[in-house]
Amino acid sequence: MEMTTALWSFALVVGLLTLTPGLDTALVLRTSALGHRRQAWGVVLGIQTGTLIWGTLTSAGVTALLTASQLAYEVVRWAGAAYLVWMGIGMLRSRGGGAEPAEEPSDGGLAYGWRRGTLTNLLNPKVGVFYVAVLPQFIPAAAPHFAAGVALTCVHVVEGLLWSVVLVGFAQVLRGWLRRPAARRLMDRVTGVVVVGFGLRLAVSD
Repeated sequence: MEMTTALWSFALVVGLLTLTPGLDTALVLRTSALGHRRQAWGVVLGIQTGTLIWGTLTSAGVTALLTASQLAYEVVRWAGAAYLVWMGIGMLRSRGGGAEPAEEPSDGGLAYGWRRGTLTNLLNPKVGVFYVAVLPQFIPAAAPHFAAGVALTCVHVVEGLLWSVVLVGFAQVLRGWLRRPAARRLMDRVTGVVVVGFGLRLAVSD
């Protein structure tokens, strides 16, 4: 398989994955819809940072430990489940704020969102397992393994960024409705339930 063919084939596979609603989509929509645009882009960049790290580690052969070592997988799995449940409970306890979007705290902007997005992605071992199972199949035999793997991962990152532009733009449309405190509380409750659900599912999954 030629590298060009590999890039297009991998783009199709991860493109479908990117469009599938999941935890990343919920976090980006919620953060952006509540008016925290800088924080939302921080979440986006954090998620893609995590994706790049997973892809790079897979290209270097490191993430194979997740499939070879039950202990390594369990440690990451339980850490991720605990983090998601903690984050979701925080959203469920949120009071929503006033009629206008509250001013973001000094640690609640881009850097805060980046940390949240990165941790959410890196503490999900299923992302690592996905890369271990899928990425090597698209690396041409004649291509440098590490460089080709990182190049394919960058395709996933670019697609994630492009889809995030759509999500953030859509969320901005909802801002008028979310100016009402009751609507903002509803957004936090729905997203909190989704995040806690993902955490519990990760905890009980085999």
